[in-house]
Amino acid sequence: MKARGARGVVAALAVLALTTLAAACGSSGTAGTSGSGDPSSGGGKLAEVRLGYFPNITHSTALVGIEKGLFTKHLGGTKLTTTTFNAGPAAIEAVFSGAIDATYIGPNPAINAWAKSKGEAIKIIAGAASGGVFLVVKPEINSVEDLRGKKIATPQLGNTQDVALRYWLQEKGLKTDTKGGGDVNIIPQENSQTLQTFATGDIDGAWVPEPFASRLIQESKGKVLIDERDLWPNKQFVITHLIVRQEFAAQHPDVVKQLLQGHVEANAAINADPADAKKTVNAALEKLSGKALKQEVIDSAFTNISFTNDPIASSLVTSADHAVKIGLLQPVDLNGIYDLKSLNEVLKAQGQSEVADK
Repeated sequence: MKARGARGVVAALAVLALTTLAAACGSSGTAGTSGSGDPSSGGGKLAEVRLGYFPNITHSTALVGIEKGLFTKHLGGTKLTTTTFNAGPAAIEAVFSGAIDATYIGPNPAINAWAKSKGEAIKIIAGAASGGVFLVVKPEINSVEDLRGKKIATPQLGNTQDVALRYWLQEKGLKTDTKGGGDVNIIPQENSQTLQTFATGDIDGAWVPEPFASRLIQESKGKVLIDERDLWPNKQFVITHLIVRQEFAAQHPDVVKQLLQGHVEANAAINADPADAKKTVNAALEKLSGKALKQEVIDSAFTNISFTNDPIASSLVTSADHAVKIGLLQPVDLNGIYDLKSLNEVLKAQGQSEVADK
């Protein structure tokens, strides 16, 4: 995959409505909201900031920042209220309605929100995670040619992993369609369902994010055919980033910057002490879902994911362009979707390298 500049014409979902678009990374939390409107108290003092995230390893920046109180520390007297979502559409609907102010989310829902609102609803203000996506297949599959006639799962039609699989197959000369036909039968289904269908042999493989890739390997003897990192320059592509409601950012730029200070500190904590971060993340996941991941799963998943403040803007543009080429998206100008000014101010203050929006 060849990266392009972030200032070009790219694509957003056209064939999928907002209510059917999945997040770039699957999860199994509970959706909800924590109020609506601007949570300001009298005299213009902001009473709370409302942050969304998914209970998933690819959202570890949020999990660590919340569990360790890093956001709260930087927000000072402003209360942090959090909401978990299990899919991108619910999170974006909450942004559109004003029920939350910012959320961690995958790339395609952010693109769709930008397109649906004609560039007026959201801004991407930071990266969070890169990598952690694989094509895991049955042991007897050894090449792309072995995929002919096989059933391969993705999290949802048109989501980030679905687009990546379809584009890769197209580049290899294999045809697919949105109804599960073609040279390779693509079966969109929930990641939790994929664990079951792969184990029973109802599918032959899946293009999925962590921790589902590691679970397919460890629990059902799957093997990696493609590590998606190998398809990208510098082995980096966005899987999770942080977006903010534009109206909120305009009214409370100081709070957005404080939120980013917590975000940057959370990523620093993860990278400085991965072992502690794993414990924190697994404890948070158990609290949210009622079940912790096995240690070997979380160890494997953490190895495959990079936690970074860089949104890797070129990969967002490129993956959207790929969706145009496979006929799932229509062109839309994403110029201005990034606002990294506050993030770069935070990074500069800490002596860290600034990041680019292209």
